[in-house]
Order: sequence, then C-alpha cells, then structure tokens
Amino acid sequence: MAIVLGTNQYGKAENRVVRIYRETPRHEIHDINVSSALRGDFSSAHLVGDQGNVLPTDTQKHTAYAFAKEKGLVSIEDYGLALATHYVEDIEPVTGARIEIEEFAWERALVDGVEHDHTWLRKGQEVRLAAVTVEGTGADQQVWVVGGLKDLVLLKSTGSEFAGFLQDPYTTLAPTHDRVMATSLTAKWRFSSTDVDWEATYVGVKTILVKRFAEVHSKALQQTLYEMGKAVLEAFGFIAEITFSAPNKHHFVYDLSPFGLENNNEVFHADDRPYGLIQATVTRDDAPDAGPAWVGYTGLV
Repeated sequence: MAIVLGTNQYGKAENRVVRIYRETPRHEIHDINVSSALRGDFSSAHLVGDQGNVLPTDTQKHTAYAFAKEKGLVSIEDYGLALATHYVEDIEPVTGARIEIEEFAWERALVDGVEHDHTWLRKGQEVRLAAVTVEGTGADQQVWVVGGLKDLVLLKSTGSEFAGFLQDPYTTLAPTHDRVMATSLTAKWRFSSTDVDWEATYVGVKTILVKRFAEVHSKALQQTLYEMGKAVLEAFGFIAEITFSAPNKHHFVYDLSPFGLENNNEVFHADDRPYGLIQATVTRDDAPDAGPAWVGYTGLV
C-alpha cells in the first residue's frame, strides 16, 4: 500500500471588493465577494513544505483588487474571466484557475422622488453568482462559465398542491390541493459560450424563473423546477444546463378552532426547519461536457 497526495487546490477566499465608478457626477457601484483557487503541481508544498511553486494567497488578494481597477468590474463574468486567464497564462506553475464571485445589488436612494447620484440602499432580493474555470493556454485553453443566483425567496399563496404521494405507516401528512408554496431558490446555469451579453442574460433568466414559478399550476415543487429550467433552456440556446436547489419553506395552516375561528387558508405558521430540499438539473441532451465547471472551491457559489 502506498499513501499519495490526492487532488488539491489553494487560493484566497472571500475578498470583499467594492468598485465605484466616479468619472461622472452620477456614480456607479459594484459590490462583490470574490474567491480564487489555483490548480497545478503543488505537490512539493504538501510533501516537503517547498513553496517554490506557490503564489501567495496574499498576492491573489491584491490581484483581485487591482483587477477591479485595471480590468474593470462591471459584469462579474468578464471580471472572473480576466482573473482566471491571468493566473493560467501568466503564473507558470498554474495549469487551472477557478474564480467564484457573489455580487450584492444596490439600488439608488430616492431623495424627494429623484434618484440620488451617489447614495444607495442595499437591495435584499437575491445574490448574483458566477464561477469561471480556465485550464491550459493557447490553442489548448478551455473555459467554463457558470452564472446563477441564490437567496431568491419566492412565494405563491395558491396554485400549488401536493397529493397522491406514497404513504407508509409513518406518513401523517394530509394531501392538499391548495397550499402556499415558497422557497429560497438557488439556480446555476452553465454557458456553452463566452460570446454572451452577461447582464441581459442574467435579467432574462431571472425574469423567466419568476414568471414560470408564478404561472405553473404546481402539483409538486419538482414539477415547477423542471418547467422553470425548460423555459430557460428554450429561451437561451447558449445555456447548456441549469441546476436548482430549492428548500421547501413550509407554511402550515394554523389551527384556530380552539378560539371558535375558521381558518380557510388565511393564517399560517411559517416553519423554517426541518424542510424538504428539492434539487434537480435540467439539461440539453447534446450539452457539451461539463468538465470541471461544477468543481467548486468555497461552497458559496
């Protein structure tokens, strides 16, 4: 039996970078959390403590901030591509790099009904995501880009049911044909191209997800997720697949009968745990190979 070093990577996680564009009186803000992970032959560092091939994680931190100025920070996908390509092409021991980004949205403050030029309020809807993986250089270089969102909280007060399910001696759940359905959605989609209008695509995907969640008469959250994913793939030919993770944020009708009150699906107890967790992927049958696109680093993206 031999003991050997397995898969490894290292980097600087969760650099909080804020880029403000101040070239005009009306400023623009971009607020991100960016992590970088480098892959290559770093066996000497693990086996004998030789750091000769190791670019310090502190350097990776500085690079994240410098690139926000040098390369710009507007679309997180473009920013991630610039960082990952730099590490693979300019740092000799690095053969692969993964950049994971969370973006936090801000909206302009209204002062006397007018948008203020340099004051914002943090938007509390969802966190935008991107993950970029680059391997190799020159003609052999391969690039994988994943976009996404998390913490998109959705709720519909009707148009959802759950009945006809398998039962055993431990089943107590009563079937229902009219329930509240709610979730805090995580959705990630893999691009098959980098020739993409990142901003318009993000807005378009989110719009479709919300629209289908609202419109589909749901017999199960699983059905709704599939219909959401199908609609995204039909609308965007350069998206190869989309994955969902959706906790079922349960709302139980509260028993008001001890107080002589009827409750016709009007008052609920929102129960945050335990929760059903539904996960699914909707994909094209001819989707290109995912390679390392889903091989994560921080677990945040």
